Amino acid sequence: MTQIGNDTAGKTCEADGIGLHYRTDGERGKPCLVLSNSLGTDLSMWDAQAAALAGDFFFVRYDTRGHGQSASGGAPFDIGRLGLDVVALLDHLDIARAAFCGISMGGLIGQWLGIHEPRRLTRLVLANTAARIGGAAPWQLRAEQVRRDGMAAVADGAAARWFTPQFIAREADTVARLVGILRSQDAGGYAACCDVLAQTDLHAGVGTISVPTLIIAGEHDPVTTLDDGRWLQRQIAGARLASVPASHISNVEAADLFTAQLRTFLL
Repeated sequence: MTQIGNDTAGKTCEADGIGLHYRTDGERGKPCLVLSNSLGTDLSMWDAQAAALAGDFFFVRYDTRGHGQSASGGAPFDIGRLGLDVVALLDHLDIARAAFCGISMGGLIGQWLGIHEPRRLTRLVLANTAARIGGAAPWQLRAEQVRRDGMAAVADGAAARWFTPQFIAREADTVARLVGILRSQDAGGYAACCDVLAQTDLHAGVGTISVPTLIIAGEHDPVTTLDDGRWLQRQIAGARLASVPASHISNVEAADLFTAQLRTFLL
């Protein structure tokens, strides 16, 4: 069973089982928006969106299992477990339904929720993601590398995977902060999520998603491309597609445009 702790400052409260660290911002009476981070980051990646939209939503941000201050539990888990963590969080907060926005791995979690738990969602935003992110072998190799050599093995090349060269040059401090968060992740938790990505393929299920959906793609994203976003749009009835001039972590690189897309779609 997932055990969840909270305060608005983002401190973690551990209990029996798995501790899932989360933070809430905004007024409880506002519509709820859950934000799900990408592989190797934590809930702070959503700071710009929470600050810009704090007057409109009750924000729930959390560290995905094995990331930040959330424990992994040590045992293997799958995309279903990551989706059920979100359900457990909503139950803990006594929230029947919420909008959900996930980026990259968080977008895979969002797809799983759209397929298996649509009754818990009001709207769904899938950012910089795909029904399958890469192939199994590269993720397996990365998991092995991290377990063997630690997080430095992936942190050194992360900036080039996440951001355009222009953003790296212009926002060196922001890039360094996010790479530092990656470097500080628990290697076992990160590797466990690489294992999840290696085995997750939702191509067969995304066509059943009926929740109103927005897909946000980065125009310069080499990991989950604009074509991946177009494919999701074709599969999900009524889905909208928006592109922003960014690479893989588009909510940071193109924060204002990303936030504007959220505001237009969710309000």
